[in-house]
Amino acid sequence: MTFRNSLKGGLLAATSTLVLAGAATAEPIKIAINEWTGQHISANIAGAMFEKLGHEVEFITAGAVPQFAAIADGSIDLNPEIWTNNVGDIYPNAVEAGDIIVVGQLGLEPREGWLYPPYMEELCPGLPAYEALYDCAQAFAAADTFPNGRLITYPADWGTRSSDLVEAIDMPFRPVPGGSEGAMMAELTSAIAAEQPILMMMWAPHWVHAEVETNWVEWDNAGAECDESGQARGAACGFAQASVEKITSSGFADTYPDAMALLGAMSISNDIQNALILEVDQNGRDVEEVVAEWVEANADTWQPWVDAAN
Repeated sequence: MTFRNSLKGGLLAATSTLVLAGAATAEPIKIAINEWTGQHISANIAGAMFEKLGHEVEFITAGAVPQFAAIADGSIDLNPEIWTNNVGDIYPNAVEAGDIIVVGQLGLEPREGWLYPPYMEELCPGLPAYEALYDCAQAFAAADTFPNGRLITYPADWGTRSSDLVEAIDMPFRPVPGGSEGAMMAELTSAIAAEQPILMMMWAPHWVHAEVETNWVEWDNAGAECDESGQARGAACGFAQASVEKITSSGFADTYPDAMALLGAMSISNDIQNALILEVDQNGRDVEEVVAEWVEANADTWQPWVDAAN
């Protein structure tokens, strides 16, 4: 667990003279930290904003699915970035029961699916249509998967959506979970640099889309709502596209009304997140440093969020 409190010295004295909606409590606001850098960015921006209201902030590392039980029971107060199509049954059940409150959309425009480098279209004619993968699975094979193709999926604790789809549509690929986001990106960029075959479950926004060229596999009924259960070859929609939501525990608004109002107003675009992720993942900078720099330079973006809390 990491504690941050930037309200020191003169800043604390100045802030204490302000009348803020919902004065800071003695307990820190506990924010979930998940496995991917984009979520770290969103969480740290939220934390920096809460500190401007006079609150202390505590970041708690939590698995993408196990976190929901902790938010439902109040052990964690909030997560500003929940991708709703990778949450299992706990999340919707907790929302329906009123144990988790959906504050609203974060502002990201997400996409998830399988991607590949454009040069693979020469080795697998018919791409980007998913049907092409049945005939050219060996073009994506590795020594440990031959004659099946190799599909890199999300890390094991992010769920089994790609594996479920491969099984449902009887596709000749072997799903191989990525060890982490960092390991997945290293494999993707190195494979493309060497023009090696690769098929990977991926998402946007992400810095990698600004660094390498990739195409998305296309499915049946493009643009329609996708029910991932019960898919079959010839009627496969692939993946439901997420909304990205801000959530809190049921008691958060009562305990931190000012922070709840700020969270409701907070909105982060793909462009903001991509630029900050690039600084962290590619330029090796610390998340807190990058977020602090963004906060310093972008008061016109976040000041309305703070104003909403007053």
